[in-house]
Amino acid sequence: MPIATPEVYNEMLDRAKAGKFAYPAINVTSSQTLNAALRGFAEAESDGIVQISTGGAEFLGGQYSKDMVTGAVALAEYAHILAEKYPVNIALHTDHCPKDKLDGYVRPLLALSEERVKAGRNPLFQSHMWDGSAETLADNLEIAQELLEQARRANIVLEVEITPTGGEEDGVSHEINDSLYTTVDDAIRTVEALGLGEKGRYLLAASFGNVHGVYKPGNVVLRPELLKELNDGVAAKFGKQSPFDFVFHGGSGSSEEEIRTALENGVVKMNIDTDTQYAFTRPVADHMFRHYDGVLKVDGEVGDKKQYDPRTWGKLAEAGMAGRVVVAANNLRSAGNKMK
Repeated sequence: MPIATPEVYNEMLDRAKAGKFAYPAINVTSSQTLNAALRGFAEAESDGIVQISTGGAEFLGGQYSKDMVTGAVALAEYAHILAEKYPVNIALHTDHCPKDKLDGYVRPLLALSEERVKAGRNPLFQSHMWDGSAETLADNLEIAQELLEQARRANIVLEVEITPTGGEEDGVSHEINDSLYTTVDDAIRTVEALGLGEKGRYLLAASFGNVHGVYKPGNVVLRPELLKELNDGVAAKFGKQSPFDFVFHGGSGSSEEEIRTALENGVVKMNIDTDTQYAFTRPVADHMFRHYDGVLKVDGEVGDKKQYDPRTWGKLAEAGMAGRVVVAANNLRSAGNKMK
């Protein structure tokens, strides 16, 4: 199937919310990890989201120029061609973009898609994220209003993070403390600024104790039940039931029970990065250790070309990451739920 159109993407999100499941949003940094993500979705019979962070886009742009827009556009164009060979719907998304990178990443990408739409084409990406969690809520929402209007013109969904997620991702870091919990007042202020869909559709990355990176279960206190409080608080004031499409950030190490609670309370997208990075790299490390005398020219020998050929260990990496995508789709109940 081709990359999801705006209409298909909106239907995907609506189906997830109504069915109380969520799409794994898999960070990719190369054509190889893109292939792994697409393979995982296909094997799980799950539609899904592929996303590129600012650091991922810079890496994709090549270390000579490190141009984020070039990297993101190149992989997105490649994905549009590649995805047609997979029997699932895939949406393209850009992950965390803080204020100091907006002009070098999200704004140019929005402008590019707006021009495509004016020319009668679909946008290049289906959604973009504005991460204003390091700003005051007032400044965060002021910028979000501007971006939401531009996204609306380009038929793109905006994702906003209104309060901090702990840990560090691509240079944006927050302490792990009580500020990692969004309040009902935060949610109400968000609706006052961004509306309830009439100004454009947005996804809300609310904080309920989430932390980016690696942690063991129990080391972080997640409160996914908080999402119901946010929905109920906004519904009481504005009269719209279950108003938010929530995003689950920092989910590595989450228990199945925590994930289920999040799904029941409106999460439609869950970011997966740390776990898939490890699943990609672990088979490569295993191969290198097992065949060190083949991948290295030890003691002046010639090595074994079949062992250091990138295709040999690359196929193992792809399979490992694809397998982890399947696990994510099963955990999030999107497996077997692809649109016909």
